Amino acid sequence: MSKKTLWETYTPEQKTAMTEFCEGYKDHLSACKTERECVTDMVKQAKSYGYEDLDEVIASKKTLKPGDKVYAVNRGKMLVLVQVGEKPIEEGINILGAHIDSPRLDLKPNPLYEDSGLAMLKTHYYGGIKKFQWVTLPLALHGVIVKKDGTTQEVVLGEDPSDPVLGISDILPHLGKDQAVKKLGEAFGGEDLNVCIGSIPDEDEGENPVKRHILKLLAEKYGMEEEDFLSSELEIVPAGEARDYGLDRSMIMGYGHDDRVCGYTSFMAMMDCPKTDRTVVTVLTDKEEIGSVGATGMHSRFFENVIAEVMECCGTYSEMKLRRALAASKMLSSDVSAAFDPNFPSVSEKNNTPFFGYGPAFFKYTGSRGKSGSNDASAEYIAQLRKLFDEEGIAFQMGELGKVDQGGGGTIAYIPAQMSMDVIDMGIPLHSMHAPFEIASKADIYEAYRAYKVFLTRV
Repeated sequence: MSKKTLWETYTPEQKTAMTEFCEGYKDHLSACKTERECVTDMVKQAKSYGYEDLDEVIASKKTLKPGDKVYAVNRGKMLVLVQVGEKPIEEGINILGAHIDSPRLDLKPNPLYEDSGLAMLKTHYYGGIKKFQWVTLPLALHGVIVKKDGTTQEVVLGEDPSDPVLGISDILPHLGKDQAVKKLGEAFGGEDLNVCIGSIPDEDEGENPVKRHILKLLAEKYGMEEEDFLSSELEIVPAGEARDYGLDRSMIMGYGHDDRVCGYTSFMAMMDCPKTDRTVVTVLTDKEEIGSVGATGMHSRFFENVIAEVMECCGTYSEMKLRRALAASKMLSSDVSAAFDPNFPSVSEKNNTPFFGYGPAFFKYTGSRGKSGSNDASAEYIAQLRKLFDEEGIAFQMGELGKVDQGGGGTIAYIPAQMSMDVIDMGIPLHSMHAPFEIASKADIYEAYRAYKVFLTRV
């Protein structure tokens, strides 16, 4: 690590711009703790930048021309943004891709029950979590209730200072002898992550009086009945705002850096992108934490279908031209990486580990052990990006996710790579990845935004 940090190389003007950018990011991270909330916030912003709903463009039979900007939403949880370039789309597009889902606890379809005078909620964890990290924390409830008549009720409980919070209890150390001798991964089971939601019994006589009282409160606040849980998407997430971290305020602590930090920086790079020669695209996808599956994950055909629809609106669509466009495309799979942590040096190999303050990190491959499940970008593509970022004065690192046999992880990179396009991972290093509160460097966040913007406009 002979290079200087961004803190040493940034001009005073760049440091001011970094601070302003990160304040906007903190606001976004604090307000958007689910995929739906991210999409809603980003669509609102995109409209203010002149983006049009692709469905409305199609319905109006409008012809898209260079400089036109459209967005498409998939079931409220996946967003694709497109700015049409001067060159035919068939010649390829520049793509930023990130995911906007994060590890959390989902409510089960029938979550509410009463036990020993307490109303409780059953949960099913989503993504790779350390279960012990989710106990004794202030927790909030976010999501939507969709009723049989099709109406939707948004839920955010535990974020306003006047709101109550929820939580999961832990056994006191005085009685924790049996728990203390268990392996860390076995001390808490998935069925133990039950959220306490109340303790006051209903005034009317009958069974489960505390549960009945909670149901009355839910009816008053959200107009829901117990069966409405069946068609709800309700998520338990850490309560509270993203905060500056460190006495020098050089970092940000918050829930959902993975991967909303790359989602937001990609989105803002797209919003600030000038008119370009090549068509540029940002895809913000769901379900990465569980394998990018389902109708709103990267494995779905939604992204491909959006490009086809845009080409049709440009008057240039054919199946062969679509295939040529995708194969000629360049993509940054923007996902977070693990920064070197001096508390846990044994899991990293320093020569190939990103550090805080040196910019976003390229990962030629992810996967685990023998590169299983990775994309493994080509040397030619990496050389092209190195040259571009060096010319533009963009700082970057190269790394791996820990020591070879230590573990590993995956991103969305290998999925679009199946279309024969060039793809590489480039994301922001974190501490405490997948914990309820993760840590990122402000300098790395801002430099990633700069890198993504250069990629869109110049690659």
